[in-house]
Amino acid sequence: MRNFRILFFIPLAAIIAFSGCGKKEPVIKIGVSAPFTGDQASIGLTILNGTKLAVDQANAKGEIIPGYKLELVPIDDQHNPTQAVTAAKKFVSDPEVLGVVGHLNSSCTKPASQIYHNGRLVQITPASTNPDISKQGYDTFFRVCATDDLQGPKAAQFAFNELGARNIYVIDDKTTYGKGLADEFKKAFEKLGGKVLGRQGITQGDKDFTPLLTKIRPLNPDLIFYGGIFPEASLLIKQSKDLNIKAPLMAGDGIFDMTLINLATPQAAEGTYATMIGTDVKSMPQAREFVQSYEEKFGPIGSYSAYSFDAANILIDAIRQAGTTNREKVVEVLKSGKTFPGLLGQTEFDANGDTKNKIVSVFRVKDGKWEHVRTV
Repeated sequence: MRNFRILFFIPLAAIIAFSGCGKKEPVIKIGVSAPFTGDQASIGLTILNGTKLAVDQANAKGEIIPGYKLELVPIDDQHNPTQAVTAAKKFVSDPEVLGVVGHLNSSCTKPASQIYHNGRLVQITPASTNPDISKQGYDTFFRVCATDDLQGPKAAQFAFNELGARNIYVIDDKTTYGKGLADEFKKAFEKLGGKVLGRQGITQGDKDFTPLLTKIRPLNPDLIFYGGIFPEASLLIKQSKDLNIKAPLMAGDGIFDMTLINLATPQAAEGTYATMIGTDVKSMPQAREFVQSYEEKFGPIGSYSAYSFDAANILIDAIRQAGTTNREKVVEVLKSGKTFPGLLGQTEFDANGDTKNKIVSVFRVKDGKWEHVRTV
């Protein structure tokens, strides 16, 4: 009986030892960071989902670098600059991370970009539009979206020339993105000959804008321009209607989300305008397969689904071309002037890491949906 126990014990121990010492499959990690919880999560999750689809498809097609598999590492930055810096430090400290897709908010991307630069880690943002970010001189920074020094003037031209607005009121949320976009719009609108009746900053998270709107109502503006994100914009729209203010609200890409319509209610949101830093992705023939695959997995595509998909694929392609897990080599590929095909067309980056695709489109809410008006 003793011999039987010994013979049984040895093979079992060997099996345990062998399974415990199995070699880990090597991975290349792709980071992604945006607000995945909180009041801006509906936009942030479109970035996560677009990135995830690109990683899943790349893994399904085969090895990026022989012997390696891609792994997605998401970190919620809660649209908080401090959390974004913390996320950047976590990505940089993990040697298996070769690049990051993110962030959503310019106020997060700007401080985080220094951390990525110091860690020689590529960052490609699908959504941060503040032009000052790329002027910092960080060669690890790239973006696939147009910037606010293009978006703001194009919005102003549309408001002045197409909508016939001559007297407007400007509001912004005092963030890097919101204030920067409002500044660009105001400057261009006044240059065209328009008059700005007033300018006011609000704070993200505020709920009652009735005092501000009550001050605006007797000014009878043709249009209210807002620089900010949809949670506050939806309240501005709804409360404007409650005060019987006739002027429509126009804003940038930060409100281009179905959640705005749902929060404001379709009736109140009717006639709201938004610019988007690109074109109508759903109308593009090359995007049909993407739209079908995305919606089968995650539901309707969101404002940055295609942008994050392209950003992730560009990063994956750069890693493939580098042929190594050396971060510096990945940076070199992206700085080389190569073009990368994608849903948004051929993407090529300039010396500052900005895309050379300079496209802005205008959308408006009609019958409870965002309708493409035209590309400007």
